[in-house]
Amino acid sequence: RQNTHTLIAVLNSLQISVFIICCSQAEFNGNPDSLFFNDGKRRIDFVLVYEDESKHASEKKGSQRRREFFEGSLMNLGVELEAAQSVMDEKLVYVKVHVPFEVLCTYAEVLHIKLPIQPNDLAQQSSTYNCFTRHFYPSEDVIAKEPDFFTAPFRKDQLKCFYVKDREQFFTPAVRSRMAYYILSRAPYDVKGSMKKFGISKLLDGGVYKAAYPLHDSRFNVKSKEPGCPNERFLLYNEWAHPKSFYKMQPLDLIRKYFGEKIGIYFAWLGFYTVMLTLAAAVGLGCFIYGYTTRESSTWSKEVCDPQIGGEIIMCPQCDKICPYWRLNTTCESSKRLCVFDNYGTLVFAIFMSVWVTLFLEFWKRYQAELEHDWDTVEFLQQEEQPRPEYEAKCIYERVNPVTQEKEKVPHTACGKCMRVSCGISTVLFWVLLIIASVVGVIVYRLAMFITFSAKLRSDLKYSKELEPFKEYVTPQMATSITSSIISFIIIMILNNVYEKVAIWITDFELPRTKTEYENSLTLKMFLFQFVNYYSSCFYIAFFKGKVVGYPGKPVYWFGAFRNEECDPGGCLTELTTQLSIIMTGKAVWNNIQEVLLPWVKNLIFRHCTQVGSEKVIPRWEQDYQLQPIGKLGLFYEYLEMVIQFGFVTLFVASFPLAPLLALFNNLCEIRVDAWKFTTQSRRVVPEKAQDIGAWQPILQGVAILAVATNAAIIAFTSDMIPRLVYYWAFSVSPYSDGSEHTMTGFINSSLSIFYIDHFNNESRPTVDTPYWFNNITTCRYRDFRNPPGHPNQYEYSIHYWHVIAAKLAFMIVVEHIVYFTKFILSYMIPDVPEALKEQIKRERYLTQVILHETNIKHFKELMKPVADNLLDDIEEPELDLKL
Repeated sequence: RQNTHTLIAVLNSLQISVFIICCSQAEFNGNPDSLFFNDGKRRIDFVLVYEDESKHASEKKGSQRRREFFEGSLMNLGVELEAAQSVMDEKLVYVKVHVPFEVLCTYAEVLHIKLPIQPNDLAQQSSTYNCFTRHFYPSEDVIAKEPDFFTAPFRKDQLKCFYVKDREQFFTPAVRSRMAYYILSRAPYDVKGSMKKFGISKLLDGGVYKAAYPLHDSRFNVKSKEPGCPNERFLLYNEWAHPKSFYKMQPLDLIRKYFGEKIGIYFAWLGFYTVMLTLAAAVGLGCFIYGYTTRESSTWSKEVCDPQIGGEIIMCPQCDKICPYWRLNTTCESSKRLCVFDNYGTLVFAIFMSVWVTLFLEFWKRYQAELEHDWDTVEFLQQEEQPRPEYEAKCIYERVNPVTQEKEKVPHTACGKCMRVSCGISTVLFWVLLIIASVVGVIVYRLAMFITFSAKLRSDLKYSKELEPFKEYVTPQMATSITSSIISFIIIMILNNVYEKVAIWITDFELPRTKTEYENSLTLKMFLFQFVNYYSSCFYIAFFKGKVVGYPGKPVYWFGAFRNEECDPGGCLTELTTQLSIIMTGKAVWNNIQEVLLPWVKNLIFRHCTQVGSEKVIPRWEQDYQLQPIGKLGLFYEYLEMVIQFGFVTLFVASFPLAPLLALFNNLCEIRVDAWKFTTQSRRVVPEKAQDIGAWQPILQGVAILAVATNAAIIAFTSDMIPRLVYYWAFSVSPYSDGSEHTMTGFINSSLSIFYIDHFNNESRPTVDTPYWFNNITTCRYRDFRNPPGHPNQYEYSIHYWHVIAAKLAFMIVVEHIVYFTKFILSYMIPDVPEALKEQIKRERYLTQVILHETNIKHFKELMKPVADNLLDDIEEPELDLKL
């Protein structure tokens, strides 16, 4: 970094010469596969694209001046440039950037890039995961195995210590692009006194340049004819992104080599998550099959569907005045559907998933440690990551570094940093409260519109002959659900778009030092918002809807006007299952369609507008310009999509055992869709170093811990499992029943309380016409455990209710503690890094030090040999041995 600052200081002193230097112009040589300047020797490390203002009537002098200053700064830093006029559009100019070997060596030392010093001849450790999946990897005849080396941070003064067979091949294209982008991000484009502005990002935002990107090495569907081209993009498409390779494991080493460690670690995590999902999906499918096959034999569903039992039970209206009485057996089908998910198999599956998520996270840490070793990111420490250009530009205060005890520049004081963080936290909390307020607003809308639709829709359908065929389909419940869903969707989309900009602005205001810190801060803000946004409706249905509704004679109202919602006749668990299946399926389908169609349509429109007949007539840099750029947030939305899905799979799996199966199908498509997008529809991303998945790791751990509580609460408070167990073991026998054997017979009758219809108040008494079968009936039933009319404490909670509540709380506490204890034991027993790998890392580190030491001694001997020879010639005493 000191070298960089020195170069920039020299540049500032030479700023007058910047406007004199111009990059050379070159005509296209007709080779569409070329990755070099016209001389065929200098590799293109980066491409800048701008629109020539001289082609317009109104010339933008400011943009031209900044661009010329910027390009002059690059050339003063030793970077070589070559401009080429566009073959397709004469207004576009492409500036090809080449970083010479000497400059690469300088910045390799600045960035602490590890480079090979000697081939690694140690035997590699093979993990259990690799032994299982190796049969599904592409053939080594197609994708050769990457050679393994001992590596060390590069030092320019120790160049001879490194394994340099060919100076042009010493730095890989990905590493060259990474260093080129580092230079572009720190080259100034304007200096006014002590103020300096620098960085390609600002120039792209200001429209000075239209694009900046590294080149793909070939077309994705045709091999390059360029001699020595590795055709890595072609290999990735055929062996990874093509649909015919859906059953193959991902070539992670080639992905990492071509796109960088950051994208490599994402696809490694996604692949590992998908493999682990197969186990969860298999067990979940087994639980679903068990519930489906036993739904008809369930005592509960039999009693509900029995005309002599469920057909004789008259249920109370579910809303005020306009809702009619109804028979319990009308919910026969929904009761059978509920039995598919509300059974003892679901309890076993929920406990299994709590253990599964722990195993997934612990084994991922082990696999991640192996990747860190294989990809040489074990010692990717904080000091190796350079500060962001935006951070360096605002460093105006001085402080003493607590580690080096030297003065350094920082952008804010301790008080200023505290103020910025406090502002960020308060803004996030405000937006979370805004989401909660919007959810409450939608709930109030549902309560109000249900009454309105119930009053008006029935009369409209009754007196309208045109709408008569739709009478069975257009119900108040459906109309309320559809309109509220549309309003909720609009609110979610608006809040998403606005909050994304607010989150980015707040993170920019906090001014994190490194890009990793920036992404972690933004990740936490966005996930907290998305967590509330996506899961709020599920939490409402699971834990709030139908819980505080009162009883028919005294219902509970929101704001004194809107009667609280009751669960559907099949129970809230059925509604939660429906909600999860719709959200997961719809979200997965929409995201995959969006990721496939949007880039393809945009590229198709771009090609049509530019009238490109064939890629063969245009150079490589113009072919890549037609592709879509990767956004500033990069992989953020890919991670966010998968982590939200992970939440659906773990947080509410007790209500929907098929969630892992849906996630598995989605991920199998997601891997290939993302691969197709990166290799065929997007420009090549700037390779970035990464050691792990960053802030997503603690987020996943937090979701896993929360999942234990949510699933235990769903089984205890949302399903009817605990009330059935209480009835079976306590209330089906004496003293609460005449029976002597434990049985489920009579559970439906015991779970429904009695209400005397004359006790309806004027606000809630039904005013609709009573059904023909409603004759001489004085009572109706409702779902609750309350004392019957005539009891000294009529309509108060009965002893049955307190037994059920005590059992629910006991179940939740016991299950939580058992599962948490099991998770702790598993986490303790499974080390994050395998012992064999630890020993291998220590061995390689030791051998690296030995190799560097021996190489330095050898180099020193070579330097001192001429001196020793001269001394030997000058000394007459032969007994002195001065040979080296």
